[in-house]
Amino acid sequence: MARSAMAGLLPRALVLLFLAAALISGRSRGRASQVFVGSQAHRYDRHLASRRALTAAAESRLAQLASMTTLSIDTGDLAIIKQFAETGLITDATTNPVLVTKAGLSGDPVYVALVDEAIKYAKKKGGDDMLALAMDKLAVNLGVAISKLVPGYISTEVDPRLSFDKAETLKRARRIISLYEEAGVPKSRVLIKLAATWEGIAAMAELEAEGITCNITLVFGHVQAVAAAQYGARLISPFPGRVLDYQKRIQGKDTWQPDEDPGVVAVKRMYAYFKKHGHDTICMPASWRPSRGPGHDLDEIEALAGTDRMTIPPAFLEQLLQSGGELPRRLDPATAAASCAADFRRLMKEDGCATEKTAEGLEAFIADTNKLEAALKEKLAVA
Repeated sequence: MARSAMAGLLPRALVLLFLAAALISGRSRGRASQVFVGSQAHRYDRHLASRRALTAAAESRLAQLASMTTLSIDTGDLAIIKQFAETGLITDATTNPVLVTKAGLSGDPVYVALVDEAIKYAKKKGGDDMLALAMDKLAVNLGVAISKLVPGYISTEVDPRLSFDKAETLKRARRIISLYEEAGVPKSRVLIKLAATWEGIAAMAELEAEGITCNITLVFGHVQAVAAAQYGARLISPFPGRVLDYQKRIQGKDTWQPDEDPGVVAVKRMYAYFKKHGHDTICMPASWRPSRGPGHDLDEIEALAGTDRMTIPPAFLEQLLQSGGELPRRLDPATAAASCAADFRRLMKEDGCATEKTAEGLEAFIADTNKLEAALKEKLAVA
């Protein structure tokens, strides 16, 4: 009787177990399904956000500008260079003594390592110009690091204190190129920056003949641009913002419409001269100011849209990235006069802005170079 009762209960128990298992399995599948769907939704949200970001970048004024002008980032901050290089809109990078000094004295471990390596290199090589070698090596170390982040040109400046010494400028420029090649960076990727003095332009002519491409910087007057082009500069860097600063002081006027901004007008004239007279020299303006005053930081950049190249600091690149709306191309060729060595000195003397701002720019760069030199001198003494 007991066996019979057990026999009757067994199928019923099996059914209950089966139903329980099915219920548990169903709940598990439900939870798994919810997890799967949630995971898919999360991935989709991230994908959608990424696509929206890319779409926004593609529609930004930065993207529009990059479609007509090759863009360079004006900073020595490696993390920021990497960030903008990853947009695909920035191909080049420029440095100057101010940026190298800022990086070299920042205390950031990344840059401390670059300084220490430069000191070690100079000590190992020895010689009478150990300090100058350490400074050149530091600039190159930073440039080499940048070369791994951008695919295009890296600009490195010769000691600005040599801007009126052609022979020493040539010596240091050739050494900078040698240091780059020693580090595995071909000279075709390096632009040697030289100030737009007569000696700087004369040195540039020799370097270009040797296949060393140059960036003539601190260009404020048309005579400087013409001389640089006539002597074969690969690239010039006019500073529209500093021209505006000068004219504000001279004219006692605070604001201009962007197309009438004296700096914009000066750069347009340089650009037009190159195009009209068949020069291959690239026009790459740098140093920007708001033509219409505070709140209009992009005025000069947008007014020069379409120039060959521009070098722009990170803050303005970010503004362009966040700005929408159509960005029209602005530059057209125009006539300009030729220049020669004798005319250069005469016209430079007559051009108060070019004379004053070139001297002022050199003074600022030299002050930072002296500061960096003093710091490296201390490190060399104790290394």
